[in-house]
Amino acid sequence: MKKNDQDTSLFNIDIARNKDFEADKIKTTNVNVLLNRVRSDQKRTLKKRIVFSIILAGLVSSLAIYFIV
Repeated sequence: MKKNDQDTSLFNIDIARNKDFEADKIKTTNVNVLLNRVRSDQKRTLKKRIVFSIILAGLVSSLAIYFIV
């Protein structure tokens, strides 16, 4: 009977080792990559706002000129 218990405990130890090995495989992300992504997103939104503002100002000014003339 002791032999059966020993086999079971060895099997459980192997499972525990595999779980630890899988936990070590977790991917990590570099902080600089995340910061660069945030900066690029901020630049992109700034460009969108500038283009939208220019289009809106052009539309308003063209309507004003149309109604004045």
